[in-house]
Amino acid sequence: MAENKLKERWKAGKAAVNGWLAIPSGFSAEVMAQCGWDSVTVDMQHGVQDYQTMVQCFQAMDRLPVTKLVRVPWNEPGIVGKVLDGGAYGVICPMVNTREEAQALVSYCRYPPKGQRSNGPIRAAMYGVAGTYQQTANDEILVIPMIETRRAVENIDEILDVPGIDAIYVGPADLAFSLGKTPKLDTEDAEQLGMYEVVLAACRNRGIYPGIHCADPAYAARMIRMGFRLTTIANDSGLMAKAAREAVAGVWGDVGEFR
Repeated sequence: MAENKLKERWKAGKAAVNGWLAIPSGFSAEVMAQCGWDSVTVDMQHGVQDYQTMVQCFQAMDRLPVTKLVRVPWNEPGIVGKVLDGGAYGVICPMVNTREEAQALVSYCRYPPKGQRSNGPIRAAMYGVAGTYQQTANDEILVIPMIETRRAVENIDEILDVPGIDAIYVGPADLAFSLGKTPKLDTEDAEQLGMYEVVLAACRNRGIYPGIHCADPAYAARMIRMGFRLTTIANDSGLMAKAAREAVAGVWGDVGEFR
């Protein structure tokens, strides 16, 4: 298996900016992957993606230097093993709240003796040197549980102490929901920002890389300065809609009398 470039970037002390694919289109993925992202995530939880479109997105991005990640729908072995067999270099998994759930996720991502992943890397085996995938996958695949509830933050030390966790990914909207607040990405809520500090400190103490989903580039930059090492900016459909709205508004802003 070829080296995980995102993992190498983190080891070098650098942060990364992550693209997010909600649109089930290889062409859309190809366009996004050329825009300077360090990694690109296919969203199978809330995006309009399934396994077939994930493979198409991967195929479209194969020639481009981005690390391919997947957010799976849930923490269960069937889909985790399948996206890894399809070529994912890392799994972002929603709603991991306890040590036991984190242990289960690691086991689904790792081959024996470190886990229970079944052998059959139908596409993934084509990455890198032939015949080496099973020997290197346990070292290269990123296991990334999502921390997105009050319970997960309260259990952060137990979760991060599970061997095999490489990074975490904060889901701000669901975290706000769990606090009884209005869900949003780029929060200024003091309680929620304080929880980010708790998570960041726990990650620093263990050499684990924290990530977070953002809406705005300026907020993503702020989160990097705060200590996060993976920041996602919106998603492909959101970025397209924002650019389209700005284009239309720009026209009417100049010639509104013709509207």
